[in-house]
Amino acid sequence: MLNLAGLGGSIRETLVGVRPGSISAVKPTRSAMLRWDQPLFWVSVVLLLFGLVMVYSASIGLYDAPQYNNWRPTYFLLRQAVFIVIGLFAGLLAFRMPTRTWQVAAPYLFMAAIVLLIAVLVPGIGKGVNGARRWIPLWIISLQPSELMKLFVVLYAADYTVRKQEWMHKFSKGFLPMAAVMVLVGCLLQVEPDLGAFMVIVAIAFGILFLGGVDARLFFGLIVVLLTSFSLLIWLNPWRRARIFAYLDPWDDGNSLGKAYQLSHSLIAFGRGEWFGVGLGGSVEKLHYLPEAHTDFLLAVIGEELGFVGVAIVIVLFLWVVRRCFEIGGQAIVLERFYAGLVSKGFGIWIGVQAFINMGVNLGLLPTKGLTLPLMSYGGSGILANCLAIAIVLRVDYENRVLMRGGRR
Repeated sequence: MLNLAGLGGSIRETLVGVRPGSISAVKPTRSAMLRWDQPLFWVSVVLLLFGLVMVYSASIGLYDAPQYNNWRPTYFLLRQAVFIVIGLFAGLLAFRMPTRTWQVAAPYLFMAAIVLLIAVLVPGIGKGVNGARRWIPLWIISLQPSELMKLFVVLYAADYTVRKQEWMHKFSKGFLPMAAVMVLVGCLLQVEPDLGAFMVIVAIAFGILFLGGVDARLFFGLIVVLLTSFSLLIWLNPWRRARIFAYLDPWDDGNSLGKAYQLSHSLIAFGRGEWFGVGLGGSVEKLHYLPEAHTDFLLAVIGEELGFVGVAIVIVLFLWVVRRCFEIGGQAIVLERFYAGLVSKGFGIWIGVQAFINMGVNLGLLPTKGLTLPLMSYGGSGILANCLAIAIVLRVDYENRVLMRGGRR
């Protein structure tokens, strides 16, 4: 007779691949899911390092100018490298903090940023440059509170939206308190003055409110009020009004040598770059023709030296970062992590809006504003805030992946 029991056992061994009783020897395989978003990290590092190279290229000739003649050609390169190291270290610490901790600390961080905005206006504490008081001198860097406010307003607006979720359709309890806080921040920034930072901060705050479900009629009414307010701020200020007229006709003889001087030379830089640029380090406009080439107008130097291709690569990288922030935020909301989701999307709004304004100014699509290119332009406060923002988004993604694996945050 056939030994059916033995045959059945052999079949089971063949299909499963182990003998009965030896199942404990089989090791479970690890999930193929990454523990954190490595592509987002490396794209951000690429932008930081690409910016480092271009800051060096844009600033290498500045030591010829009288105000920089005691500095080495590598002055801005070394300082930017230090800023990046500090930013990455701070980002590592921020990544280790749970998003719940950021939520608890958000109101206090926001209040600290307001205190810093007030302190920068106090004689003896704040430092003025070119008629603007935006910096607090520290040991190795000058702290710019408006950059930290961009970071903290994301954390605060997301926390406010989650706490006030049931009142988001009410004007007095949902919309008005945030509007009042933004008016306070706007007044402080206008005294500096820093209209560009105010525009970005307002876009962040009310963008998060919109994503959080604020009443559509209130939101579009707000848009009308903001556009009217910004128009009045420009029209009632002769200096800003002159900039608008210069922007509309930058090639007029009076404008090209006056209010549109930066814009006209930025456009010349893009024109010289054509498709593939004049070569890395070959820019002429950075040689004392284009002011602030290593900060606000870094993209113009990229356009001149690396051409349309270089500018297109920068735009694609920023689009990818913004898209990824929104994807991570959307995933968090699906997992019912509403604060984390709004924070991630808020950072996407910040990076996207500021990059868009900077690029628009460089290309002559928008009036000239003093806004840097995130992750790339020279500046310690900006690099620090940007690195912290990316680190927090990576933390949101990490916690998403832990939950999807069945773990706890």
